Amino acid sequence: MRTLIDLPPEDLAALTDLGRRRGVSRVAVIREAVHLYLAAHHPRRPDAAFGAWGAGEDGLAYQDRVRAEW
Repeated sequence: MRTLIDLPPEDLAALTDLGRRRGVSRVAVIREAVHLYLAAHHPRRPDAAFGAWGAGEDGLAYQDRVRAEW
């Protein structure tokens, strides 16, 4: 799918230069940048939030410990 975006001339020149140095097209650089940005800021996996607690203390044990402090 095609998308039209406006970029400042200096950004466009920097993308063109980066593509030349890497031996790829400017559009390949932009696609990679968008892919990396989305991977970092918009997880697509539905289970991305699971496991946020970590592999440490059990949730109920944590709750009991915190309530014992009251």
